[in-house]
Amino acid sequence: MNKKTKKFLSYYKPYIGLFAADMFFALLASAISLIYPIIVRYITNNILVNYDISESAPIIIKLLFVMLGLAAIEYVSTYFTTYKGHMMGAKMEYDMRNDIFEHYQKLSFSFYDNQKTGQLMTRITNDLFDVTELCHHGPEDIIISLIKFVGAFFILIHINVPLTMIVFAFIPIMFIFAMLMRGKMRRAFRRNRERIADINAQIEDNLSGIRVVKSFANEAVEIDKFHEGNARFVDSKRNSYWTMGAFHSGLTLFTALINIAVIAGGGLFIANEIINVGDLLAFLLYVNTLVDPVKKLINFTEQFQNGMSGFNRFYEILEIEPDIVDSPGAIELKDVKGEIEFKNVAFKYNDTLGDVFSNINLKVEAGEFIALVGSSGVGKTTMCSLIPRFYEVTDGVITIDGTDIKNIKLKSLRKNIGIVQQDVYLFSGTVLDNIRYGKADATEEEIIMAAKNANAHDFIMELPDGYHTDIGQRGVKLSGGQKQRLSIARVFLKNPPILIFDEATSSLDNESEKVVQESLEKLAKNRTTFVIAHRLSTIKNAKRIVVLTEEGIGESGTHEELLAKNGIYSGLYKLSYSQQE
Repeated sequence: MNKKTKKFLSYYKPYIGLFAADMFFALLASAISLIYPIIVRYITNNILVNYDISESAPIIIKLLFVMLGLAAIEYVSTYFTTYKGHMMGAKMEYDMRNDIFEHYQKLSFSFYDNQKTGQLMTRITNDLFDVTELCHHGPEDIIISLIKFVGAFFILIHINVPLTMIVFAFIPIMFIFAMLMRGKMRRAFRRNRERIADINAQIEDNLSGIRVVKSFANEAVEIDKFHEGNARFVDSKRNSYWTMGAFHSGLTLFTALINIAVIAGGGLFIANEIINVGDLLAFLLYVNTLVDPVKKLINFTEQFQNGMSGFNRFYEILEIEPDIVDSPGAIELKDVKGEIEFKNVAFKYNDTLGDVFSNINLKVEAGEFIALVGSSGVGKTTMCSLIPRFYEVTDGVITIDGTDIKNIKLKSLRKNIGIVQQDVYLFSGTVLDNIRYGKADATEEEIIMAAKNANAHDFIMELPDGYHTDIGQRGVKLSGGQKQRLSIARVFLKNPPILIFDEATSSLDNESEKVVQESLEKLAKNRTTFVIAHRLSTIKNAKRIVVLTEEGIGESGTHEELLAKNGIYSGLYKLSYSQQE
């Protein structure tokens, strides 16, 4: 048994009792369906032939009550398998969805750099629905089919061997037909899933960027792109429906041929007094009982391919090992002073050949305010992303208070680092919810204090419901400066000893920048701070300015020292100043 099969079966383990009950009631319902034709045959061959109406009526009435009792048991059994069986499948889907979502949280930035959000969403939603159907219906259909098939075979053999052989001559052909279609179905359903994932990715991309779409009046372009993707999905559906059509029409044909064979063969047998009318009637009833499990088994192939294609896509994600994990014996980071050192650090992305940067040697004292500058693309943001281990260094070591960050538990490491980014992400919900994201158990008083420190309290109180105002998806109802101050309030609430400001004011107007800058300076007080600056005028007062190049650190010093060198920084500053003019 391979790992994937073991993983699939492991989802049954918490519900083994419910699974056993489901199988029991499925078995009971199947057994009952085999009894009805026997009763019909008994009435036809024995009661109606050997008794007059006055004698046969009481017996038939008794048998009527027996059949009503069987119908009641069948009703309860079917209800249980339909309701409880589906709930078992839903709970297994719940477990799978939890597993894949939790796994998403473990994967690093390098994974998400190469993925589309819509496709990842498809794996956690659409793909798992058919897995649920397989988890429930798969074992149940097999049990029902086998009981009905084997039971009908033995009963029919008991009634008449030659006619049974005629019926069963069609069965191997039906299964061969199913196997021939199996490969086509697998490919068709796989293609369907890929196409719907593409559509989801396209929808997510469009709706996330709807303001850009409208600003360029490109609605028609987006509609054309969507129509094209939607048409590809229809084409893939056409292929899968052709396969399904071949399946179901083939099954209908086989059912008709079996009935024709039984009617023709049975008629000849009656004419030759080999069987009687009751036997033929029972045979015709059992043909449907016999063909039904064959249909279920063949349909199971379709269901299996559909469900397993979803599980395969689910399992593909689970098999992706997080490339950044806690090392054995990793420690908690306690009493952090905030001294950070880069020792011969180099980094490159997995899918690139050259280093983003190399030979980074930098020691930052506890509480020091460091500004990182350099031309676009030299890796300023990437360098800071290495500190919380969003990416792993390719070479060298980064330490905090003398401890290699690889030997610190990830959660502990990131709890001690606060990040304010240029592209602020706010979650759907209230102002209170978004600030509380910095500290899940914070009181409302702590949240208000954090907002005041971030110069956000006044504008929050002007909102319709104050701290309880819903800000819309991604904070769409707020201005850029307001969103930035909420993100700063989150970090104030988190209260980390190490800060990273990633061009936090570059997209703001001058008035908003001034307010946010004040908040940032207040936040940075007595904390080790890295500032990635686009506007060099905002970091004149930094204790040290580090100029990053592709070869490593090009220059380092105060604003005045670097201007006096008339080197890289001086050139960048003059360029920045001329652009402002």
